Amino acid sequence: MLSWQQSAEVAGALAVAGAGLRFAPSPTARKVAAFVFEAVVIAGLYTIWQLAGEVSVLGPDDAARRGAWIARFEHGWLPSERNVQNLVLGHPWIVQAENLYYATMHFGVLFLFLIWLFARHRDRYRAVRTTMALTTLVCLMIQLVPVAPPRVLAGYVDTAAQYGQSVYNAGLSPDALAAMPSVHVAWAVLIAWYVMRISDSPWRWIAPLHAAITIFVVVSTGNHWWLDGIVAVIVLVACAWIRVGLAAARMHARAWFQSRAAVPEPLNEPVTVQ
Repeated sequence: MLSWQQSAEVAGALAVAGAGLRFAPSPTARKVAAFVFEAVVIAGLYTIWQLAGEVSVLGPDDAARRGAWIARFEHGWLPSERNVQNLVLGHPWIVQAENLYYATMHFGVLFLFLIWLFARHRDRYRAVRTTMALTTLVCLMIQLVPVAPPRVLAGYVDTAAQYGQSVYNAGLSPDALAAMPSVHVAWAVLIAWYVMRISDSPWRWIAPLHAAITIFVVVSTGNHWWLDGIVAVIVLVACAWIRVGLAAARMHARAWFQSRAAVPEPLNEPVTVQ
């Protein structure tokens, strides 16, 4: 995974390349520029996401306490994350595959989804990208309050560290405490929802399968609590409605201004006294 400094450099390089392509005489180059600028947006979101893992409005001291509170809150109405881990801990190849899935498929599937959407359903791209950006930003703001994931607490297993596959620093480091809410779950559910709404291909069922696998993986590897995913989906739904509301307000405002511009000004004709 790139650091926030590295991803910021990538975003800057893409922005320069996109600007150069936009002013190129070739129509093809200008079309590529549109795609490059969308890549800048994604790289920028990634930069903020990585930076949020290193910055918090509170110190890490209470992160473990918040994680333990979530475990108590979930008790009695959700399966224990440790019980979910027990389903896979005896199968090393499954655990290692899950660690790899967690580390690579999060961004890999998102990029494939956005490329597919941009190339095949351009009319839907802007709305979906806006919803994704709003969801990500709200999740990142919540993550400024550090919450310890299961893997750093006693009684749970850090499966990635167990096999040398961890993408985080050890212990209660800041990047390890951006657990609430789960951006992994938010993006996976967003992809599943929009693919099922937009596509009629039989392959579309891969998207909800990816969401289900992601939810199981983030819990069984000890990277997230169930509540992290639940809050992420709530944030996603709220941001989708906000995006719809903003789009409707913009359309009403545009229609109002257009109607005002279409009404002719009354003529002030001089009054003739007979």
